[in-house]
Amino acid sequence: MSYRTAAPVAPVTLDDVRGAQKMLSGVARVTAMEGSRHLSQLVGAPVHLKCENLQRTGSFKLRGAYVRIAGLLPEQRAAGVVAASAGNHAQGVALASSLLGVHATVFMPKGAPLPKISATRDYGAEVRLHGQVVDETLAAAQEYAERTGAVFIHPFDHPDVIAGQGTVGLEILEQCPAVRTVVVGIGGGGLAAGIAVAVKALRPDVRIVGVQAEGAAAYPPSLAAGRPVAVEHPSTMADGIKVGRPGDVPFGIVGDLVDEVRTVSEDELSTALLLCLERAKLVVEPAGASPVAALLSEPGAFAGPVVAVLSGGNVDPVLMQGVLRHGMAAQGRYLAVRLRLTDRPGALATLLGVLSVVDANVLDVSHVRTDPRLGLTEAEVELHLETKGPEHCVEVGRALREAGYPVIG
Repeated sequence: MSYRTAAPVAPVTLDDVRGAQKMLSGVARVTAMEGSRHLSQLVGAPVHLKCENLQRTGSFKLRGAYVRIAGLLPEQRAAGVVAASAGNHAQGVALASSLLGVHATVFMPKGAPLPKISATRDYGAEVRLHGQVVDETLAAAQEYAERTGAVFIHPFDHPDVIAGQGTVGLEILEQCPAVRTVVVGIGGGGLAAGIAVAVKALRPDVRIVGVQAEGAAAYPPSLAAGRPVAVEHPSTMADGIKVGRPGDVPFGIVGDLVDEVRTVSEDELSTALLLCLERAKLVVEPAGASPVAALLSEPGAFAGPVVAVLSGGNVDPVLMQGVLRHGMAAQGRYLAVRLRLTDRPGALATLLGVLSVVDANVLDVSHVRTDPRLGLTEAEVELHLETKGPEHCVEVGRALREAGYPVIG
């Protein structure tokens, strides 16, 4: 489906993006574009991965932050800048400010991952922890800006930020001149809008496809309504695109230039992240893996050559562990079962012998003997198993039942 507004809005032009590209020369990396044989076979056409996860600070956010801060007047720079972010934007603002000699204060949620807090400080910003969710953090940053005169650097809702992100689009055209489809994750819309401005100006035939997580998909209802509409309580593991309302500035551009917005599930995000790690040898955060998730969900829907933008790689190790386990479960490669057995010497060894016969790798065992729900001679065992796919999971379950073990979960 194509989303077109009746009166196109052009707050950002190709000249703006080209100007941003000159400004970013020597600051932002021209990130690599890697081919993916596995995805190419699925899609039936060449698929390339634009690796913004390898950008300085680990995401595309440096581009827009630097252009925005570099464009400030001297008196604005002297007042400093302030931002609110759970991670990627925080690091982009911190590094950009450091490079430009501007004091940066960054508000982050109290629950932000420690590696992201530490990285933001290491890039030179003053970090203040406030609130449990980004909305509370954002309000605190805006209040700080009003009180101190510091310039608030929005993560996506400003023409300079969009122009900076649009430099990714120029690089895509330079690195893959034959591209026919660009797939990019959408949160507030800054990256998708910037890429669309650059690509459509030079190659209007290229199809731009945006991707949102199902639990934080504000763009489809907003585009249908013709105005930004907020989604209450957005929920997704992909915090980089976990935005409850489209930005006013990018919304007009996305509505005019982006051809389609798709949604992907949490299972699809997990599977995509696992694929990037195993097949492409790339560490990608869930938001960055969203374009790959879209390709996996319906590979025949994309004309090639396709460029999938891996927008970031800043994933918390604890989240990575959970996501990988979730992704393996979604592929039938991880199985958790609970069962009961007779509490006698050798019973657990016998159970493990059954699993050995069907070649299921035991990752973890929890053995409970004292529980009011259990009979006097019963024990409950929870097993986490590594399996070889859905058919193997079925085989494991059948072997357990045939051996007389009642599986209860």
